[in-house]
Amino acid sequence: MDNIRNVVIMGSGCAGHTAALYTARANLSPLVLEGHEPGGQLSLTTLVENFPGFPEGIQGPELIENMRLQASRFGAEYKVGHVSNADLSKQPITLKVGSETIQTRTLIIASGASARWLGLPNEQALIGHGVSSCATCDGFFFSGKEISVIGGGDSAMEEALFLTRFATKVTLIHRRDQFRASKIMLERAQRNDKVHFMTDTTVEDVHDPSQKEVTALKLRNIKTGKVWDHPTSAMFLGIGHIPNAKMFTGQLDMDQDGYLKTTNNVFTRVPGVYACGDVQDRRYRQAITAAGSGCMAALEVEKFLEEEGH
Repeated sequence: MDNIRNVVIMGSGCAGHTAALYTARANLSPLVLEGHEPGGQLSLTTLVENFPGFPEGIQGPELIENMRLQASRFGAEYKVGHVSNADLSKQPITLKVGSETIQTRTLIIASGASARWLGLPNEQALIGHGVSSCATCDGFFFSGKEISVIGGGDSAMEEALFLTRFATKVTLIHRRDQFRASKIMLERAQRNDKVHFMTDTTVEDVHDPSQKEVTALKLRNIKTGKVWDHPTSAMFLGIGHIPNAKMFTGQLDMDQDGYLKTTNNVFTRVPGVYACGDVQDRRYRQAITAAGSGCMAALEVEKFLEEEGH
């Protein structure tokens, strides 16, 4: 019996589910490995208002569940687990998932990128209730309010500048007195009247889970040791993301931050291996672009298997 899979999809966010839907409809019986963050970034989001087709918006976890049900309906198989090891050097590709070894002719890497969090006591309880790692997703909900952005690099400057469209004031909080951001991004932020800078300051905690919303940040000045509460309606993290691609180090091309490098949107340097969604997209990181790249990867898998005679 041939127990080599036609296609394995790593990840169960928008990119993974879309790839599963397309490959399932092509009768390729995809196996989806859900990963260590099933549902991806959307499962941490409350209301999604920018995904086409939902005029009233839809809850992030509900959108993900709908995608999963749709792919399952056409025969996609889902399995809890994430890839700890992969050998892409020969066909079939070999994946280690827990104690199991899985072989596959093609692989779609849709393992996403995990937001860097601060690890504060109340942080996780307030994700989706004022704590966010995505300004373009959640900025609109804080129109007319004062909000805070954490970080000192380009992504923090970008988040802060984008949020000035909605907020009355954006306080950018950074633990050092120097910024990692490029000169052009820093100057752009400094020129904006709505952006205020607070340096040499760390966030100790975020209030208030009992009210199910962000009301203030507990801050500490690292030079003076002074601790105080800074009133704010939201805390946006601009400290980057970590692509979930470590298991491919040395086998696939990555940039300096660990994002997979692709050509023609989804091709890696290994034939039959494709990458889509946030694991290779550091620029857009939207549900709709992830879904689009998942579709592309699936169509390329179909073409690859056809050409290989499977």
